[in-house]
Amino acid sequence: MSTPEAGRVLVAGIGNIFLGDDGFGVEAVQRLARLPLPPDVTTVDTGVRGVHLAYQILDGYDTVVLLDAMQRGAPPGTVHVIDASQERAAGPVAVDGHRMTPDAVLALLDTLSAGTGGRRPARILVVGCEPADVEEGIGLSAPVSAAIDEALATVLALVGVPTPG
Repeated sequence: MSTPEAGRVLVAGIGNIFLGDDGFGVEAVQRLARLPLPPDVTTVDTGVRGVHLAYQILDGYDTVVLLDAMQRGAPPGTVHVIDASQERAAGPVAVDGHRMTPDAVLALLDTLSAGTGGRRPARILVVGCEPADVEEGIGLSAPVSAAIDEALATVLALVGVPTPG
């Protein structure tokens, strides 16, 4: 099975597993990687390696989906979807290897593509989950852990892969 509407797909989990619910993206992509996926869908646990992710995004993907904890003021466990395809840096981007949010990663793409000859994906989506707790500690809160199935179903629908079973 392929994903013709999505083309070549990268799904990346972002976050710091040592900060509670900030590890949402990492846990979600690890679970996604255990599902049967078409060969044109690549999953990667990026963790806090945002600069590496920025370079990887420019490696010929048509669609990129970033999984991350996302504070937007909704109840914990709420799943958000943002189309970031047109996001561009408003000015110089400060690169901090320890605090590379999806916004910072996406802001680097134009600069990096000019230097590497890589190309921006046509479609960039962020599937985020409202955290309950991002204090120091390992493990997701109950509402965020419960939201992983919804987030994975959302990712699969966005890239045109049927939900298993």
